[in-house]
Amino acid sequence: MNFLPTSVKEMQALGWEQADVVLFSGDAYIDHPSFGAAVIGRVLEHVGFRVAIVPQPNWRDDLRDFRKFGRPRVCFAISGGSMDSMVNHYTANLRLRSNDAYTPNGQAGQRPDYAVTVYGQILKRLYPDVPLVIGGIEASLRRFTHYDYWSNTLKPSILVDSQADVLIYGMGERPIVEVVSRLAKGYRIDQLRDVQQTGQIISSNELNSIVQNTEIKLLKSINECRANKRMFADNFRIIEEESNRLQSRHIAEPLPDGRYVLVTPPYPPPSTAEVDSWYDLPYARAPHPRYRGKAIPAWEMIKFSVNIHRGCFGGCAFCTISAHQGRFIASRSEQSIVAEIERIKQMPDFKGYLSDIGGPSANMYMMGGRDRRACAVCRRQSCIFPGICPNLNADHTPINRLYRKVRNISGIKKAFVGSGVRYDLFIDRSTQPEIDYFEELCQHHVSGRLKVAPEHTSDRVLQQMRKPSFNLFRLLKQKFDMVNRKYGMNQQLIPYFISSHPACTDADMQHLANETRQLNFKLEQVQDFTPTPMTLSSTIYYSGIDPYTGKEVYVARNKQDKQRQLSYFFWYKSDKKTGRQFTPKQLSFKGKDHKTYPKKGKSKSK
Repeated sequence: MNFLPTSVKEMQALGWEQADVVLFSGDAYIDHPSFGAAVIGRVLEHVGFRVAIVPQPNWRDDLRDFRKFGRPRVCFAISGGSMDSMVNHYTANLRLRSNDAYTPNGQAGQRPDYAVTVYGQILKRLYPDVPLVIGGIEASLRRFTHYDYWSNTLKPSILVDSQADVLIYGMGERPIVEVVSRLAKGYRIDQLRDVQQTGQIISSNELNSIVQNTEIKLLKSINECRANKRMFADNFRIIEEESNRLQSRHIAEPLPDGRYVLVTPPYPPPSTAEVDSWYDLPYARAPHPRYRGKAIPAWEMIKFSVNIHRGCFGGCAFCTISAHQGRFIASRSEQSIVAEIERIKQMPDFKGYLSDIGGPSANMYMMGGRDRRACAVCRRQSCIFPGICPNLNADHTPINRLYRKVRNISGIKKAFVGSGVRYDLFIDRSTQPEIDYFEELCQHHVSGRLKVAPEHTSDRVLQQMRKPSFNLFRLLKQKFDMVNRKYGMNQQLIPYFISSHPACTDADMQHLANETRQLNFKLEQVQDFTPTPMTLSSTIYYSGIDPYTGKEVYVARNKQDKQRQLSYFFWYKSDKKTGRQFTPKQLSFKGKDHKTYPKKGKSKSK
């Protein structure tokens, strides 16, 4: 199998004396289209560049991993990995995690906190004159001033601390090719200001020159945001609205030293042919041989899965998918998907079971705006909240056709859908494709447990989350039970819930415990809210203000409040394990509106 070189010996075996691009990654190197560093490496390779990769470099020794390839011909590039390094390292309770799914044998501690910044500072110290490009989710979501939960501070754009020359945000195939191609031709960094989907630090004179020809949205500075949290909330609203438009504007943010962070608009959503071309590159579809004999949990989870699209128009307040992958769906063709399945069938340990045919939201395949001219000026944060946009084509016919084609592939015993399903796209619609979708999903593509994410039971909290009413989940459960009875199946519905989300009080959690108890759910898939950079929820968590209404929002911030809210999920467990236990009487209040719940501090629950 052909891998990108990870050592000088491997590079020399290819006949290279020097790499064009040396790419550092916080993850182990798995040459597969589900892992961003591999995609960027293969995309650059495809257009003629020689790319070497340094996975999980040691930043604590003599820095030999950062020196081993020497000076690249064009640039260094950095990705923190498939997760933000701080989310990867710490729980919502700020406890250090004991494992890392993107590391051989799940071993923790193989990447630093704030990996992009640490890697960047090292490379700039060793090779100050070599251009440095950063990207991936950690860089993408930290491109402006952002709230950092782990230090409980506002931090400046990651461009400042990492000392990078260029930041690429979002899915980076097109901008990385443009940036590297220009650098290879001898362009200076200041000649890359017009590259779409990038961020750079520029002088005030440069900004004044750009303003003469380009419309720019100006944000408040980090010092202004620190002095007035409402300004930080206002900044977020501008960033999100511009990110969600097809025709967005440049955004500039002042820095304390008089310079500016300038972020250019994103590229238009890629075509199906473009997405196919990225997935059809000659990946080895395996971990690098350097990990032989070691299991990488993230690889074990996805190696028999197929990603059918990217992007999400759900706009959930706490989710980073649309902030990074974009709100517009980019789908692969049936031909590309089937070709990947045929490659999976050739894997030696494949037994006929596909673990997932899905995407960020499993059933958004081939969906999008009917009239893209309307999308070009639309500022809605979600295409399906508070209701499905009239301009959205949410027809499930394409995904029904794809599922049937996959089921008919020789050698495929089962093709499961393990990704999250947006039931608000079909469960209350009476159109035949949507009825067929749910029945066929349950009958053919559920591995005994259908996972969905109602997130909460309180409609007031759900409103803040940009999620549908819990009544829709009740309808889902009713229809799920009907389909199971119809086909003689005994499948489980597994709901996900979140505690301590902005607007959520103890009374709301007590309501959740009551509702789920009445539905006979003993919850397994739960989590305490973790504020991650560049989401509406983290903005409210920090500021206490909803950027869109200007109103103050209650937030459970301290450790005790968060742990107390989390404990409501486990009403069925003993005091010995959780420190509290609910009696039927304590869970029997009937208020439907949050104003009728017991007030904070008045609950008799122990």
